[in-house]
Amino acid sequence: MSITVYSCRQDETQFLNHFEEKYHLHLNRTDKRLTADTAELAAGSRAVSIITTQVTADVLDALHQNGVEYISTRTIGYDHIDIEYAKQLGIHVGNVCYSPNSVADYTIMLILMATRRMKSILRHAAVQNYSLQGMQGRELPNLTVGIIGTGRIGRTVITRLTGFGCRILACDLHENEDVKAFATYTDLDTLLRESDVITLHMPATKDNYHMIGKDNLAKMKPDAVIVNTGRGSLIDTDALIDALEHNRIGGAALDVIENEAGLYYRDLQDQPLSNHDLALLRSFPNVLVTPHTAFYTDQAVSDMVENSIRSCLAYEAGEPNPWQVI
Repeated sequence: MSITVYSCRQDETQFLNHFEEKYHLHLNRTDKRLTADTAELAAGSRAVSIITTQVTADVLDALHQNGVEYISTRTIGYDHIDIEYAKQLGIHVGNVCYSPNSVADYTIMLILMATRRMKSILRHAAVQNYSLQGMQGRELPNLTVGIIGTGRIGRTVITRLTGFGCRILACDLHENEDVKAFATYTDLDTLLRESDVITLHMPATKDNYHMIGKDNLAKMKPDAVIVNTGRGSLIDTDALIDALEHNRIGGAALDVIENEAGLYYRDLQDQPLSNHDLALLRSFPNVLVTPHTAFYTDQAVSDMVENSIRSCLAYEAGEPNPWQVI
């Protein structure tokens, strides 16, 4: 079987080589992004593997014309793919899973950095300002942390947090029995009102689009911190900026933002920043912004490559495919 792999990064090479040999297949590799123009590179492949490229109707049409039947994205989220149009064309789509430790550990790091005012500490130290003014942080055992979304990553975050002695609240449409040993499930309003730190671990769907908006931000404590390592669309950026500007929220730590496509994973030094909201968020002393790197560990990259290949192979063989979305 031939699989065309788009957006091949240098850090994926060793894993692509290893799994190509392990599964006895041919990977047609390119460092180019999947576009309507580059879709012809997939001619002869029934399946393609991509990263976070926007797969719009014109791209899907081009893939369909070149005989592609299956798209595997080497990510958990698949909101960058026009699922409805893919259905119309009969193109199937799959995502992957990878080590939950990567995002969970990063989330804990952001929680600690936000509650200990690490951005201000580092910025002050960089200009040799070693005073303590404005540097006082808070200790996790004195705080309540709310976890919204208790899937694999959310559950791993909860497990990590148990070692810090904080009170843990959880909210999810589907309660998990294992979580109940460490956290208390509650409704969203209660979690928002009582949490000092709120961290988001849900996929991007129509139902939870802008779930953290003006109304829900108003329910939060004025010194609460919100952490997002899930998807940018979970937070209404305009509402968040307004809350930050008027001191209605204590701060934020964001690994994902709205409209990050075309910015993240590119070297944009010495270029104007086209995302006005990102520029504003970066200017706040109480906001940490990182470029969607929570997932980025050696184990996660290995898992992403292997599971994308396994997903394509399962589709080709007509076998059960745990990653197939449509």
